[in-house]
Amino acid sequence: MGKPENGRVDQKATIIVDGREVAIEGEPNLLEVIRKAGVELPTFCYHSELSAYGACRQCLVETEDGRILASCSTPVTPGMVIKTHTPRVQKIRRIALELLLANHDRECTTCSKSGACKLQDLSQRYNITDVRFGKRDEKIPLDLSSPAIVRNPNRCILCGDCVRVCQEVQGIGVLDFAFRGAKTVVTPAFGKDMADVECVNCGQCVAVCPTGALIVKSETEKAWEAIYDDSKVVIAQIAPAVRVSIGEIFGMNPGEISLGKLVTALRMLGFDKVFDTSFAADLTAIEETAEFIGRLQNKERLPQFTSCCPAWVTYAEQYHPELLPNLSSCRSPQQMFGSLAKRYYARELGIEPKDLFVVSIMPCTAKKFEAERPEFSNDGVRDVDLVLTTQEIGHMIKEKGIAFDELEDDSLDMPFGFTTGAGVIFGVTGGVAEAVLRSANYILTGEELPQVNFKEVRGLQGVREATVDVAGQEVRVCVTHTLARAKEIIRRVQEGEAHYDIIEVMACPGGCIGGGGQPGTQSPELRQKRAAGIYKADTSLQLRKAQENPLVAALYDKWLGDVGSDEAHEALHTEYVQRRRIKSEGIPVLTGQSTESKVDVEVCVGTCCYVRGSGQILGNLAKRLEESGYADRVNLRAAFCLENCAGAPSVRVGSKILGGLSPNKTEDVMEEIMESLKEKVGSE
Repeated sequence: MGKPENGRVDQKATIIVDGREVAIEGEPNLLEVIRKAGVELPTFCYHSELSAYGACRQCLVETEDGRILASCSTPVTPGMVIKTHTPRVQKIRRIALELLLANHDRECTTCSKSGACKLQDLSQRYNITDVRFGKRDEKIPLDLSSPAIVRNPNRCILCGDCVRVCQEVQGIGVLDFAFRGAKTVVTPAFGKDMADVECVNCGQCVAVCPTGALIVKSETEKAWEAIYDDSKVVIAQIAPAVRVSIGEIFGMNPGEISLGKLVTALRMLGFDKVFDTSFAADLTAIEETAEFIGRLQNKERLPQFTSCCPAWVTYAEQYHPELLPNLSSCRSPQQMFGSLAKRYYARELGIEPKDLFVVSIMPCTAKKFEAERPEFSNDGVRDVDLVLTTQEIGHMIKEKGIAFDELEDDSLDMPFGFTTGAGVIFGVTGGVAEAVLRSANYILTGEELPQVNFKEVRGLQGVREATVDVAGQEVRVCVTHTLARAKEIIRRVQEGEAHYDIIEVMACPGGCIGGGGQPGTQSPELRQKRAAGIYKADTSLQLRKAQENPLVAALYDKWLGDVGSDEAHEALHTEYVQRRRIKSEGIPVLTGQSTESKVDVEVCVGTCCYVRGSGQILGNLAKRLEESGYADRVNLRAAFCLENCAGAPSVRVGSKILGGLSPNKTEDVMEEIMESLKEKVGSE
């Protein structure tokens, strides 16, 4: 914006904030202009990446004509004269805060958000020492069902941040407002628990929650228990993105690389060995590149989607099971590491897998869910025993009384402590795609690249598209982060609007650097600094392509054989399956009253099955059971989903699923019921 000859800023493009002239430069609302003027107005419900909500009443300002405005939802008009801290505005803010506190569980000493809580901070800022409006009448039970997130409705201030981030950023909408007036709550659909709805455990609701109504599910006590158990060898793996964020908990700058200090701290906590998940990321890059080259050359199952992000994988399982063949079969680096540790490293140490306790230190809450998946365990022994977020390991370091910022750097243990830059960049959006491109060129040509940086796929824009020359072949690449954007990319691909060979999806903004388990308030500026730290760590390493890692090569020689071998596939790959979108006990249609053995029968009435006639099958079956006199021997239910959409309509008799039925095949189901009843009688 230019200035007139007299040197004054053009009055038509400015506003007055507390007596100071401030230029308007395309800000989306009044709040952003005021903040640019150096006045930090408080907010609970405002995030620059979400829609304006204007509910918390903390960013109020007064105009020269006495109007009170919510600055976050007010467009900027040139010539406005704004006062930010008049007596009227201050009084309204204080009353709004007191009302929030009256409905808020004020047991701050036992809240994990204490010290980093916006409500607590503003209460101190406005010197609120007494709340005139009493306390809430009753406490709502905590939701502890999720493996990753704890929901405490008693601490909710109805700011709506979690609702909007889940709907707008992730495109899912697990949480929403219910009821009216004093009874208003934020809750999953139908009052269900988080584990019973389509939550993907990404933790972005935790990242934006200002009060501790949504927090990371802490498992630090399990970690201490393992450390103090003399029968366990406890090892840690550190995810790439943790090295540029853990220091923030201790006053260091975002993006500052503090891996060496963290290694020292973990040894002081009592971990026996400390390794780098980036080593396993090198493995992932090698295996995924081989898989991609095979698909590219055979022109099958393209585009290939990355599978490192567990929240994205869960989303695909729930919403797009038709795409599961397109997902890379590679396990995530976390799970590759766990598999190697339990299958081979335990043997090297001369101990049983159950006595090797693997702790992952991750920026991600969804990793907790991933570690619990049944496909990632053998004989009841999990590959990864415990996942601690960056926040949790920070709490453990503080609990031990370690002065983190004063620690000397220490080195990682071998063999899983040596990494290349390719493994490190997994921590930022675009990193997996770039690591694959670095490897693909070398594998296809055998020639070293003069420049290994594929800047086309870098950056924090929501979607990056590039056509990259790999060994003379054009490879169409798409990189995206957040699930709402992934949803749009999928739509474009399926409708033929876009064509790609490889698509990288990360659920969290910025990738792992913006994970739900990371410290602090998420912002684009913060993520940019962390991303810069990741790329600095990459360029500081001499080896920057995964296949250059000599310890990875030695591991193949010693344990896995060739890349893509049967042994490597068994240890490093997996399969994903369609996952039920919402848990349901089903709707009873017939309830057997007989004292004899009964059979449970469920008819799927989910969308895929219902449109193919499952409703008629249910009615025919109920009628047939009544006519045959077996109604008392059968518990018949209408079920939401039997996870057999490809074989719709589906009916489950006992534990057996019958698929591809039709209304005129009711007798087939009846025969299966009769057979099941005979087996029950025979077993008795």
